[in-house]
Amino acid sequence: MSLFRALKKTCSVIKKSLFSRETTEAVRMETTKINMSRVPLVNGGIDTAMLKAHKPRVMSKSGHSNVRIDKVDGIYLLYLQDLWTTVIDMKWRYKLTLFAATFVMTWFLFGVIYYAIAFLHGDLEINKFTPKREPCVQNVDSLTGAFLFSLESQTTIGYGFRFITEECPHAIFLLVAQLVITTLIEIFITGTFLAKIARPKKRAETIKFSHCAVITKHNGELCLVIRVANMRKSLLIQCQLSGKLLQTYETKEGERILLNQASVKFNVDSSSESPFLILPLTFYHILDESSPLRDLTPQNLKEKDFELVVLLNATVESTSAVCQSRTSYIPEEIHWGYEFVPVVSLSPNGKYVADFSQFEKIRRSTDSTFYSMDSEKQKLEEKYRQEDQRERELRTMLLQQSNV
Repeated sequence: MSLFRALKKTCSVIKKSLFSRETTEAVRMETTKINMSRVPLVNGGIDTAMLKAHKPRVMSKSGHSNVRIDKVDGIYLLYLQDLWTTVIDMKWRYKLTLFAATFVMTWFLFGVIYYAIAFLHGDLEINKFTPKREPCVQNVDSLTGAFLFSLESQTTIGYGFRFITEECPHAIFLLVAQLVITTLIEIFITGTFLAKIARPKKRAETIKFSHCAVITKHNGELCLVIRVANMRKSLLIQCQLSGKLLQTYETKEGERILLNQASVKFNVDSSSESPFLILPLTFYHILDESSPLRDLTPQNLKEKDFELVVLLNATVESTSAVCQSRTSYIPEEIHWGYEFVPVVSLSPNGKYVADFSQFEKIRRSTDSTFYSMDSEKQKLEEKYRQEDQRERELRTMLLQQSNV
């Protein structure tokens, strides 16, 4: 009996604690809602200072990966095995340094070899050879002269003062080898330069994503909305926008997956066809039962821990190169009950104008039924969720005490 009374008393204390916490949370959410309703129009970037200071992100807002590869055995060998990609991915300052160093090193290396051949052949000893005896390379009697001969031969300058003779076949073979090897090196370096310049990476940087996302109603459906714009007049064709939801997931077997990936489909005006990205477009993801974001509510949105990575693949019309632009959104950058301010208007002379000063701005949704219907639904769902959580905590507590 004493054990039963103790269990009953423990349950009563837990219920009071949960009720108190629930009341405090409800008051806090109501205060937040009242404060937000006072702001009819806000800039999409004002909340960045309120974000978590050290919020981990897989993808930065500019589209760069924040994943660090660590403790890989033989990583430098892997980079050397794919030397082409390694050189292309180099920063320009390192690439230009490598470009200049390659020429200087090959000139000096072959110059040293020519100097060694001249030394072994005795060409450096003054007045030792007779007029009938020719040196391997004419007018090379120092390391500086050998370096200049190597430079002139490799660059095909051919001043005529220093030239190779028929006296040393191995010197002739070295000259042929130098020209072949350095030509291949020049082809490789020049090819990486052209490949790096022709990459559509810079073109992808002219694709602009909205800094924040909003959740509002569109055609009667609750949708997650983002905005994308092409900042150049050249067209992007065959545009495809998709998303990946990254969040921690626990399987039924208890395995905890730190970054589980779920596909998030985006449409343009409820159409999955390739959009015509000539004006800023708004992309929608419907929050229905098949959506991985179906359990989002105004109350739990900011408490969620996930990252939505958005990728736009398109073909550049002028070069036919495929480019990809990326960004990501965390819960603090998603605003519930807001909508984007229109940016496209018609000028008096009959031209369409995209005002990018309004691109990042959002405002409270004008759909009043969205708030009334959603408020009752979310309160009911939150109530059921809290009751379920309370029952699980009670069962866990009773199980632990019974085991004792």
